[in-house]
Amino acid sequence: MNKFWRLSMGSVLAAAAMLLGQAASAQNQDFSKVEIKVTKVSGNIYMLEGAGGNIAASVGEDGIVIVDDQFAPLANKIQAALKELKITDKPVRFVINTHYHGDHTGGNEPFANVGSTVIAHDNVRKRLETGGTAGNGGSIKMEQKAAPKPALPIITFEHEVTVHLNGEDIRALHFPSGHTDGDSIIFFPKNNVVHMGDDFVRYGFPFIDVASGGSLQGMIDAMEKATAQLPTDVKVIPGHGALSNLDDVRAFTKMLKETSAVVQKALNEHETLDQMKQAKILAPWDKFSGQFINSDAFIETLYNSLTGHKGEFLKHN
Repeated sequence: MNKFWRLSMGSVLAAAAMLLGQAASAQNQDFSKVEIKVTKVSGNIYMLEGAGGNIAASVGEDGIVIVDDQFAPLANKIQAALKELKITDKPVRFVINTHYHGDHTGGNEPFANVGSTVIAHDNVRKRLETGGTAGNGGSIKMEQKAAPKPALPIITFEHEVTVHLNGEDIRALHFPSGHTDGDSIIFFPKNNVVHMGDDFVRYGFPFIDVASGGSLQGMIDAMEKATAQLPTDVKVIPGHGALSNLDDVRAFTKMLKETSAVVQKALNEHETLDQMKQAKILAPWDKFSGQFINSDAFIETLYNSLTGHKGEFLKHN
């Protein structure tokens, strides 16, 4: 498999956790063995990897802003890793969620309990508050229990919000209906860094949460519109996987367009979902087929997104 798309252990754990559901993963996964890896990205921006989605951190004398917070049992380890940087003794003042999934928001409650303010798009709060079923409209589905009140974002926004801290205008911009209906991409313009959440991942075919308002075209639009706003040498933090650049994002977007076109062609020829799977129409993109989203699961995703089918198992939407 192309090294670029090889699943890291963190991505495998995150995928398994999502498949099991947030509550089950917290019970079954031994978080005591998880280590937090910290990488300096640019200036005072760092990337933290553990179990779950990548975290971006702006660390300075005004305090700390983190983007996403993985799972609740890792909150103390994340705090400790930030303190080890010895840049500031100030706490995590703000947590920005890129979307509602538990591997990105599980730490909301413990961070809020020690004084952090959680910020997210309106739909993130709504989905955390109500819970429901996430999935690709087919074989992948997972229950998301309603989050406790302390885990809910205190500040929400419809289009965008800016946090002015550490000499940086940290901008969270909503991109509709990509990975979910509550996605935000986070820009750190002074340091030339962007955190793309799960609209861009490096574990292979992406999980598009069709059940939670996500769509293939929305993900493509998010990548193209975000890319158009960024300098060519920007450093890209993906939702999962290694630090990236715009060439990586463009390769990912190209794959989304090409696979979409193949499935749309099959739809135009009135092929059924089973026929598409049997014909292995995504064989040319086998290098993207992973342990989380394999080729058949991605055919389902594309089929359901292009036809507007969200699955009969939904509790809401």
